[in-house]
Amino acid sequence: MRRQKAGWILAMVPVLCLCGCISHAVYFPQREVRHTPGELNLEYEDIRFETSDGVRLSGWLVPARNPRGTVLFCHGNGGNVEDCLDSIRIGHRLGLTMFVFDYRGYGGSQGTPTEQGTYTDADAAWDYLVVNRKVPPGDIVIWGRSLGGAVAARTAAHHPAGILIIESTFVSIRELARDRFSWVPSWVLDGYVYDTLDELRRVDIPVLVIHSPDDEIIPFRHGRALYDSLKGPRSFVEIQGSHNRGYLESTEVYESGIDAFISRFLAAKESASP
Repeated sequence: MRRQKAGWILAMVPVLCLCGCISHAVYFPQREVRHTPGELNLEYEDIRFETSDGVRLSGWLVPARNPRGTVLFCHGNGGNVEDCLDSIRIGHRLGLTMFVFDYRGYGGSQGTPTEQGTYTDADAAWDYLVVNRKVPPGDIVIWGRSLGGAVAARTAAHHPAGILIIESTFVSIRELARDRFSWVPSWVLDGYVYDTLDELRRVDIPVLVIHSPDDEIIPFRHGRALYDSLKGPRSFVEIQGSHNRGYLESTEVYESGIDAFISRFLAAKESASP
């Protein structure tokens, strides 16, 4: 239910902007974390780490045995890491170590969310994996869903990861507003950009784009536009179903698409390493 509410709020960004509620429109954090990977019978570690501006963040590291890679997972605008449990389960089935974290203001993380804050938080998550856990950058899969796809694209533009996965993500907040609420003046979105398309211009690693034509929050054309903008190795997986549940309603297509992409690009990169 809270995922659906978060998606609805994201779609209502322009309306709430006019009421002076932009931060409440873009972010819908939940503090309480009621469920953990332990309930999936998965071993995990509670992680605490700090950003460059001194904010304490929280997350989970769910290790895979003989992992094919390590995922830095950027979740959407609502909920917290608890809402990543289905993704953790899928990643585990795919043989991936999963690192999911909460942006500032979400779950057990300190602070209040902002656009720059989400980027800084993802940078800190990257540093935790590379510096603290000694994960080789080329083994990292940066993976983001919805608003998290914009955060993931920006992270991949600034760090030498192995591959990037973005699913159900918009071209930019402004472009989403033009599609859904063309009557809203552009100035109301000043200060909130999340320009996924622009960040992808600086990404030089293989990119997998996932989107559903049934997405009622972020139109399918956004996913296609992101894919069409890519110049390097790329793939597109078309799933079916709603914005928040398409990946669960298209499990076979979704998982097989990710599996094939990882096998093609991440495994190939590893085998070519000295």
